[in-house]
Amino acid sequence: MLEISSLSLLAAIDSPWLMVLIIVAVAVFSAGAIKFIDHLRKKDVEHETRAMRERAEQDIDTRRKEAELELKESAIKQKADSEREMAEVRKELHERERQLDKRDDAVEQQQDQLRKQERMVESSQRKLAEKIEEAGRRDEELTKLLDLQRQTLHELSGLGKEEAAARLLEMLDQEMTQQTGAIIAKHEKQIAEVVDVKAREMLLTAIQRYAAAHTAETTTSTVDIPNDEMKGRIIGREGRNIRAFEKETGVDVIIDDTPGVVIVSAFDPVRREVARMALSKLITDGRIHPGRIEEVVGETQKEMDGHVQRWGEAAAQEVQVHGLHERTIHLLGRLQLRTSYSQNVLRHSIEVAFLSGQIASELGMDPALARRCGLLHDIGKAADHEAEGGHPKIGADLLKRYGEGPEVVHAALGHHDDIRLENPFTVIVATADACSASRPGARRETLDRYIKRMEELEAIATGFNGVHQAFAIQAGREVRVIANAKNTTDESAAKICHDIARKFEEQLTYPGEIKVTVLRESRATELAK
Repeated sequence: MLEISSLSLLAAIDSPWLMVLIIVAVAVFSAGAIKFIDHLRKKDVEHETRAMRERAEQDIDTRRKEAELELKESAIKQKADSEREMAEVRKELHERERQLDKRDDAVEQQQDQLRKQERMVESSQRKLAEKIEEAGRRDEELTKLLDLQRQTLHELSGLGKEEAAARLLEMLDQEMTQQTGAIIAKHEKQIAEVVDVKAREMLLTAIQRYAAAHTAETTTSTVDIPNDEMKGRIIGREGRNIRAFEKETGVDVIIDDTPGVVIVSAFDPVRREVARMALSKLITDGRIHPGRIEEVVGETQKEMDGHVQRWGEAAAQEVQVHGLHERTIHLLGRLQLRTSYSQNVLRHSIEVAFLSGQIASELGMDPALARRCGLLHDIGKAADHEAEGGHPKIGADLLKRYGEGPEVVHAALGHHDDIRLENPFTVIVATADACSASRPGARRETLDRYIKRMEELEAIATGFNGVHQAFAIQAGREVRVIANAKNTTDESAAKICHDIARKFEEQLTYPGEIKVTVLRESRATELAK
């Protein structure tokens, strides 16, 4: 602003001296202004420096106070931690002191008990010594008394030593007979624990005692061949055809010197029939190799399934049983290929169904349910080659699985008297089963042979001492023996039962098993007058 004013003033004044004066005045004024400005700037710098110093001092005071507070807090925290650790240490020391006190108390109690036991042992030893001494005295007295009694008995009875020994042996023999029966019963219970071994032995015995004709009839089938050259084609190169056929069908193919036939052997009748049909098709077709064998066996299996289904449906329709599960019908049809004691099982089941229905009608019960129970009572025989256990249990499990009622399931499970017969339909089925099985001619057995076998069973049973009567029932599958209650005991009755069963095994040849049941009953009768 001063420079602008000076220039304006110079422009207005034309005098040189005045110009000089003005220039000098302006220069002086400018120097003064510069000094004043420098003075102001110096004051501002001093003011700012003083303000900065004050702020720095305030910051220092603040930080010092904060540091003091942090130090105090840290000291307080360390003191609290120390006090807490000390408290824990004191608590732990108190706990250890308490445990030591308990241990001291326990040790003192144990010491007291040990002292008591020592006193009791000493007392027991004294008493034992006294009892041993007293027992020794009594033993001597007993020996003297026995000698005196023996002499007295000899004098009173008039028996010599040999006669007394014979009498004693006779009494021992009677006692041992009773004990033998008890031991037999005990061993029978123990045998139940090793039932698998016994089952194998029974199975082997049953197989060995099969009649040769019956075994061949129920386990083998024959297939006619046009010429002996066909046998070589059935065997194949290095036996590959026959191995493939046996693997696919699960049967044994027997090729021997018999002209014109090949034998198919298997215990499963369904597999055997499938193998027979498949082999007949292969012989007729003439193309015999592993691939063709697999194809023909598969087709035959499907064809057999259709036959089995139709057989089952026809049987159910014949006895008017409806609403069966599809799998149940299939199992029923498989019974057409199964025989029992040379009797066709499907025809036997149909006959039992009719008999059960007639018996139920006479008793005023449901004949339809009775026919259903009778038709399905042996259904387990269709699967006993595939599952473990007897056919009643297998059949009951299958029927329960396929939705049959409790009456049908119980009839299948108990128709051989294996369980307590609580259901009336089970009793009806068991009765009808016995009628069908025991009918002369039902199992390819003549009347004379049937009667002779029953007489043999009863004669063997009545030949034992203590047996009053014997009755062969269930077509010879069971023998009921009535023991004399006066001449036998429960133990000796068990021995008689065991001896009769062993006698049957030694003297008779029979398929399956014979159940021996000994009944002993004592009665007391008195008249009130």
